[in-house]
Amino acid sequence: MIAALSRFLPVACAAATMLLSPHGRAQERIVLRVADSFPASGHYFSEPAAKYFMDAVKRATNGQVSFEHYPAEQLGKAKDLLSLTATGVVDIGSVIPSYVSEKMPLSGVAELPGGFGTACEGTLAYWKLAREGVLAQKEFAPNGVRALFVLVSVPYQVLMKQKFESIKQLEGRKLRSTGAASDAAIRKLNAVPIRMAAPEIYESLSRGTLDGVVVSYAAAVSYNLHTLAKAVSAGENFSSAVLTYSIGEARWKSLPANVQQAMLEAGDAATRRACSMMDQAISTDLDKMRSAGAAVVRFPPAERSELEARFSSVAGEWAKDLDGRGKPGSELLKAFNDALRSAPPAR
Repeated sequence: MIAALSRFLPVACAAATMLLSPHGRAQERIVLRVADSFPASGHYFSEPAAKYFMDAVKRATNGQVSFEHYPAEQLGKAKDLLSLTATGVVDIGSVIPSYVSEKMPLSGVAELPGGFGTACEGTLAYWKLAREGVLAQKEFAPNGVRALFVLVSVPYQVLMKQKFESIKQLEGRKLRSTGAASDAAIRKLNAVPIRMAAPEIYESLSRGTLDGVVVSYAAAVSYNLHTLAKAVSAGENFSSAVLTYSIGEARWKSLPANVQQAMLEAGDAATRRACSMMDQAISTDLDKMRSAGAAVVRFPPAERSELEARFSSVAGEWAKDLDGRGKPGSELLKAFNDALRSAPPAR
């Protein structure tokens, strides 16, 4: 009996040590379910941000927190992840505001055409408002979620199955849209917006349901859309997209203070890391488009000026529409533009 106890005690002591904090208090082991709609590997947001975030939180909490990751819509469609996260079916979900624009219309401010030139410009301005500003208070909180980390894409370009050389050749084409702001930009091209989640684009494009896509180079490569492209624009801002990983507010409030702090720090780092990596990958992604056979279209100065003129009214119209629906559209547009001007550089 004594020999058996002598063998058991070291194991028991080791197990007890694993459950104690540095101050000798028992810590609750926390397992969080993370669900997203992105491919299992190689996605431009999931890879540099979500996996980075999870690893950072594990390290910061000394293993107190661990994660179960369910990619590629395993736990729900992209459009359902807001409700699944808010109700606690999943703990952290990839909430993409444009997929639920009826519930999160204010986030469209970062998707307006022509607003910024890099992912980090748009991301850091949006992050400021989503973390502690008007978006946190009037967009995320009413929907029962809290943004943990975000990415605003590099400016979107037009990718087409057919070759084109001018904006005139885009008229009447069916182009994939992400939400209200993208709809407005596409209509300014006299084209037809069709809203669609990213996982559905490849099949629709290959079947001809879509003629083209308003998309980032990174997304085109992640979803293999570049293999279908004959031409893609460069140097414009036709729109953008907001992507977030968000946690249900009830789940957030249930977490210990040390875990919340670890998540805040990891989320800020993941946000800055993701936008910086996306900006750095532009030339590489464009090379992949060329290698797949897509012609790169740079509009002449006269057409660029025409695009700027067409897009100049979109932001005001967007804000006015929201104002008319009792939403703070004009307030948010001003706050976002102010944040763009004051956003610090990415670290």
